[in-house]
Amino acid sequence: MKAMIFAAGRGERMRPLTDTCPKPLLKVRGRPLIVWHILNLVRAGIKDIVINHAHLGNMIEEALGNGKQFGASISYSAEGTALETAGGIAKARHLLGEEPFLALAADIYCPHFNFEQVKGVLEDNDVWGHPHPLDKRDVAWLYLVKNPAHHPQGDFALNSFSIINEGEPRLTFSGIGVYRPSMFDAIIAGESAKLAPLLREYAAHGQVGGELYRGDWTDVGTAERLAELNAPLTGK
Repeated sequence: MKAMIFAAGRGERMRPLTDTCPKPLLKVRGRPLIVWHILNLVRAGIKDIVINHAHLGNMIEEALGNGKQFGASISYSAEGTALETAGGIAKARHLLGEEPFLALAADIYCPHFNFEQVKGVLEDNDVWGHPHPLDKRDVAWLYLVKNPAHHPQGDFALNSFSIINEGEPRLTFSGIGVYRPSMFDAIIAGESAKLAPLLREYAAHGQVGGELYRGDWTDVGTAERLAELNAPLTGK
């Protein structure tokens, strides 16, 4: 399985930190956010990694190189101007292949996420080995988390292991998902496109699966949250 890490965001809410450093390279506990992901992916045997970038993207390439230092093989999809999540995937399609791939946001901190669990979530066959009809099989699998204080309204609900657009309790999309490349066939490479409307469309047809992730997770979207993560441990 290949993985894509989204690293093209400008990080407006983290300025002035991100004026001179791309958000994925900001450090938590002495290690860049994106490196936490790379090391965890490699630990799970996911070594073929695609990283998109725009703002200060040259700094990301200089810091990570070809990935050899981490035991990975890293390819880059340079966007110039950020294309949003779905647009970024469409531009990187030639690097991702035709099998389901993992994609995750560079600016989340989830140091204990076990990426082994993502490898078999999108099944082509049912439990008896019969192929799922193409219009019935899941095209995406999302990991949801309990709503953080800054996002109390959540994004989706869960019905067993199916993502639904309406329902209670509401949960927040973690930024970690597995996708079939065919999801993005209608997006022209180089065009900007958001992921959320696409997910909601497929969820309305019952084609998005998912589950609740209960481990440590932080959306490092502000300088204040970054500072909280880096605050000294008190031992209380």
